[in-house]
Amino acid sequence: MSSSTSKQILGQFITSLSTKQPTPGGGAAAAIGGAIGGAAAQMAAAYTQRKKDKESGAAAKADQLIASINLEKYLQGADDDAVAYMDLQRTWKDSSMSPEEKKDIEMRALAVPTNLLEMCHEDVMNISNFLPHCNPNITSDAKVGIHQLAGAARAAFQTVMVNSPPDDERIRLKGLLKEINKVEDEILDLE
Repeated sequence: MSSSTSKQILGQFITSLSTKQPTPGGGAAAAIGGAIGGAAAQMAAAYTQRKKDKESGAAAKADQLIASINLEKYLQGADDDAVAYMDLQRTWKDSSMSPEEKKDIEMRALAVPTNLLEMCHEDVMNISNFLPHCNPNITSDAKVGIHQLAGAARAAFQTVMVNSPPDDERIRLKGLLKEINKVEDEILDLE
């Protein structure tokens, strides 16, 4: 790995992602997608700062949304994914590794995409709650944030699944995805 994912220019990241190398991979792509979704939602909140937004309380709700989305955690998630995968590869090759160490590494590899999915879910719910207060001229960007975060959550779920989670965890995470899908269905209004 030449440099940490979170410090690469977007073009460099995409080029790295497209090559035959272990990292960055799908987990990092999901995390960067989540960061982009969070940033789009923060922008919509930043535009909800007009005089009438301040008077109505919408600006305060916008400030709460901006504060609740931690873009750095998404970027760190991309780096964490690379480290977790490199460690996981060691479990396949190092026959001297103890079963306890192998289990710890496998648990960390599962925790990274699980945490990402949970962050995406929390941010989607927060953006959804903010939407009625959003500057109506920019709600599309808040919705872009939701859709981008939903995609990141689904991508993280695929990474979770490859790490063989226990059945109860798989069911719990599917429940979070269903809640995200419900929000997406409401804002798409395809019917």
